Amino acid sequence: MANEAFARVKIDQLLRDADWRLTDGRSVRFEYPLDDGGKADYALFDRQGRALAVLEAKSTSVNLSAGEAQGLRYADQLDVPFIFLSNGEEVWFRDKFQDAHFRTVETVFSQDDLVRRKAARDIRRNPLDIAIDQRIAGGGGRLHQSVCIDVLCREMVAGRRKMLVEMATGTGKTRTAAALLKRLFEANWATRALFVVDRNTLAIQAEDAFAEHLPTLPCYRVPRTGRRFQDEKRITIVTLQTLVNEYEKYSSGYFDLVVIDECHRSIYGQWKRALDHFDGVKIGLTATPCVMRDAPDVDEEDRAAIRDTLRFFEVDKPTYSYSMSEAIADGHLVPHEIYRAMTGRTAASDGFAVKRSEIDWDALDDSSRSELERLFDDRDELVVDPTALERKFTIPERNRAMVREFRQILEQGYVGPNGVRRAPEWGKTIVFAVTKRHAETLARIFDDAFADKKPTPSTRYADFVVSGLGPDDTVDGAAKIKRFKKEPFPQILVSVNMLDTGFDCPDVRNLVMARFTHSSILYQQMRGRGTRLAPGKTRFTMWDFTGVTLRHGDDEEPGDGGVIVVRESKAPPPTARRLLTLDVHDEVDPTTREWVTVDETGHAYLDVDEARSEALGGRFETWLDDQPFNADQLRLLHLVKEQIKANASELDGFDSWRFDAPPLSMNGGYERARAVFGGDAELESVLASLSAAVFGDGAADVAEDDPTRPRKPF
Repeated sequence: MANEAFARVKIDQLLRDADWRLTDGRSVRFEYPLDDGGKADYALFDRQGRALAVLEAKSTSVNLSAGEAQGLRYADQLDVPFIFLSNGEEVWFRDKFQDAHFRTVETVFSQDDLVRRKAARDIRRNPLDIAIDQRIAGGGGRLHQSVCIDVLCREMVAGRRKMLVEMATGTGKTRTAAALLKRLFEANWATRALFVVDRNTLAIQAEDAFAEHLPTLPCYRVPRTGRRFQDEKRITIVTLQTLVNEYEKYSSGYFDLVVIDECHRSIYGQWKRALDHFDGVKIGLTATPCVMRDAPDVDEEDRAAIRDTLRFFEVDKPTYSYSMSEAIADGHLVPHEIYRAMTGRTAASDGFAVKRSEIDWDALDDSSRSELERLFDDRDELVVDPTALERKFTIPERNRAMVREFRQILEQGYVGPNGVRRAPEWGKTIVFAVTKRHAETLARIFDDAFADKKPTPSTRYADFVVSGLGPDDTVDGAAKIKRFKKEPFPQILVSVNMLDTGFDCPDVRNLVMARFTHSSILYQQMRGRGTRLAPGKTRFTMWDFTGVTLRHGDDEEPGDGGVIVVRESKAPPPTARRLLTLDVHDEVDPTTREWVTVDETGHAYLDVDEARSEALGGRFETWLDDQPFNADQLRLLHLVKEQIKANASELDGFDSWRFDAPPLSMNGGYERARAVFGGDAELESVLASLSAAVFGDGAADVAEDDPTRPRKPF
């Protein structure tokens, strides 16, 4: 009994964390008498005194499953649908009308969440009885969208809580999600939904789509960290970076449905904990295949991504699949052709040799010369992997050759050995580059090569955008992308990580692969940028200057719409011994050395402190996900996280003396922290681990093994 009494103290705190009022005599009632003479440990009521749920308390010395029958009996006597079991550390939940078994949840649900769920449950209908809005999805012959929605609804009615949708780029994932949301809201299977994306540009895109397709459902985009979710809105759109810094402020019952866009990029490390926090039904959307061939040359990151995606959604294959080849056959996507033209250097799959005599040593700075000497290591010849081009090495003439080839084939076409002439279409073009310097270089060369096509000399025929979540980000990237989509110029946009996934511009006619990738997932995402239908568009052309289509077997899968045209170019003659330069120390524009954020209107602005706060919050979550902390420790650590974020600009570590500074001092200070973690040494060890993970090795001056170390006074 003493053990259970101790558990109840911790359960009381769990209820307070979920904003339950324990002392108003109405919301939470202890040892609540029942008709059979028994007493429910906790009965939870709404503000009008109507019963919502029971909570059965157990000591930590017994398994929570021991309370299942008891909790169900109490719920039947109180005529409530919801049951919680807890020992103060774990919380289990069951909706007795929908769930066959209890499941673990991160928190007790708040009073408002239970009121909302119970009200919806009382008027719930079978979603399969609700017609799909054909104006949003399923109309115009897009039967796959309706089939997908029906499959998901059947799974939900059957009790499935995690589902995975694999749908080719350009076949309407967002429209399908919108139509699904409308059906589930009308059937009262969902009253509040979360739509998660991994970039702000995709959040803006989703907000526009939902505003168009779901005008009667209040929807909003959370602009950045520090903004509370809007309780009155039905659909919340949020980036992972914002979610990971805000999720712990809400009970696990806050969302009934969580839709994760591009989920193969979203469920690892720091993101997984935030997504797991909410108990809503989870539906993942991805455009990349989620069944990996067990081949020895499969990229390990791809293998891990697919494995972890399937594991997160607890499936061995997608719940619903609609492939690119199916979409092309159905007329919903356009097929592609491949024009492959590689220089001799690029085509050397075993690497190409660079002689010492080819290097203009006098043109190198001291650090570059030292690094290159180290690479040669007293040899006269260095073998370079072609996939390292534009990462470690750059060949200026190679970039110029690619651009010349592109212009020539656009104008003249290509006549193959069989005498058949093929020609690509003029139109919007995306070029995939490796680094910011590579993107800027290519944009300038393309712009110069097409100078005669510009209405004025100051017009940019080609421009570039960069997003690496770092100092090289393009400050006005959103504006450049908008001009590319809506205006005649630029015709060519060179991208580093900005247009690879999720970008929607149906008018794209050409994709230039100036970047090599081992990742099949990334490659298929890049290829998907050209597949969308547009007036007068019957195909698009992939220009392979790196051999990436050979790596991923496009020419072996004609069912995916590929027609191959190959021209092996000879290496251009070397020029003045400056053929190879070292691309280790890029000359970066100082004005780009800032973290770029986007405000509510989509305009870019610079806020270094906020960016650092967001980054530290993400690192904190990654660290926290690997630690076996109990509920009291997690509660205190979440307060620490808020202090780190609030003081991000001045912190380079988190020392124990900060517990005696407001506001942590108001929560028991250092003495409580020491008690929660079991002693001085244990607390210092946790803080050392935290500081190393969040701020970097050596950032915090803490000694893990010295509990007598003097603490810095406040």
